[in-house]
Amino acid sequence: MFIYTAIALCVVGLLLHLFSHSIVPVSGDVAFKTFQWTYLPVYLLAMVADWLQGPYMYALYAKYEMTTLQIQQLFVAGFGASMLFGTFVGSFADKYGRRNNCILYCILYGLSCITKHFADFYILMVGRLLGGVATSLLFSAFEAWLVCEHKKRGFPDEHLTSIFALQTLGNSLVAIISGVVAQCFSDMYGMVAPFDVSLVVLIILIIVIITSWTENYGDSSANVMTSFSSAFSSIRNDPVILYLGLVQSLFEGAMYTFVLEWTPALELTQSKLNIDMDKPLIPHGWIFASFMVAVMIGSSIFKLLNKVFSVESFMRVVLLVAMVGLAVPIFRPEQQPAVYTGFLVFEMCIGIFWPALMEMRKRYLPEEARATIMNFYRIPLNLLVIVILLQDLTMAAIFKSCCVFLFVAFLTQCLLYKSVSSGYYKNQSKLAESKGVVPLTDEPPEGHPEKEQLC
Repeated sequence: MFIYTAIALCVVGLLLHLFSHSIVPVSGDVAFKTFQWTYLPVYLLAMVADWLQGPYMYALYAKYEMTTLQIQQLFVAGFGASMLFGTFVGSFADKYGRRNNCILYCILYGLSCITKHFADFYILMVGRLLGGVATSLLFSAFEAWLVCEHKKRGFPDEHLTSIFALQTLGNSLVAIISGVVAQCFSDMYGMVAPFDVSLVVLIILIIVIITSWTENYGDSSANVMTSFSSAFSSIRNDPVILYLGLVQSLFEGAMYTFVLEWTPALELTQSKLNIDMDKPLIPHGWIFASFMVAVMIGSSIFKLLNKVFSVESFMRVVLLVAMVGLAVPIFRPEQQPAVYTGFLVFEMCIGIFWPALMEMRKRYLPEEARATIMNFYRIPLNLLVIVILLQDLTMAAIFKSCCVFLFVAFLTQCLLYKSVSSGYYKNQSKLAESKGVVPLTDEPPEGHPEKEQLC
């Protein structure tokens, strides 16, 4: 079932990509295409370095004979470092430069890779702390550089949306390729080899960034505490920025929890069948590939939805559908086709969520504190995951928690939609412009067809 589903999804994904490509116009601007391909290879290399490590982190710790408690502590430390230190280091991007922070990501993650050669708990702990900080930079500095550089070069806003969709599509592709490469190197040279390959990628990435990217800043004249104060003030005084952060934290909290639970959930369904128990319970590689193709399908669906509806509107429906997808293992935990289908639906929602989130952050986050606010958003996200990891919850309880996160995210998205539809930004246009925010007006964005409301 898993293999045939993965192949069918590849066919559907290709057809949908071709269809969306024909429906949504592509810019013929040579300067924009050059800029697009200046950014995308760098971002995708950064994601390759991350994807190469992920599948082997737990297995490497187990090989080093770490106890279950020690492995749990290592993972909690990574999320904790992202929540605490990552927020401070990430805020440096606005003052000291987004490109410099991207280079810092490479350095910190590279040092984290080196620690994987040591079967010592405390050295591995240092590696997890460095990796946690690097993760915060990965999900803030690169996007902050892109948005600022796009505006600085004077390209239309709608072109940026196409980059968001492409990077989500590309991220899924490199995830699949990275998994295959990591498996090959692990088979040939041992379980630490994927981390060495990641280190090489990070070194190459530093060279590419230095030679191809220019630097840009938020408010370089402000000190770090001023940036923190500005970011906190924006979140406190602007309800849309607050709602957007809550939606991101709640959805990603459910997503990261899902990453930890999809394997045992599907293994539970498989164990109920009459199978050869000498073989692996489930084909992890094929399932992971099908998940990534589902994300790619979601990115194509986003392009089609964004052509007809406002992103603030259709994301309400997407969050509800995501909740339904993760509710399946609660009500049908032993029915493999149902659970697998629910997970695929959730992955498609992830493919819609990422470019939609980036589109909303582009509109509403003030440029001078963009990276700092994005790292503020990761505080409740990491806190949610840590709480889940530290609790000895049943699988049903974990998925119920994910559904609660997604339902609250849906309610928050409704509040966000109501705020931007009620004229909040129109009444404060001068304030929005002074903060570098793109206000939502009565008319759709320039070059965007007339939007319709979902409901």
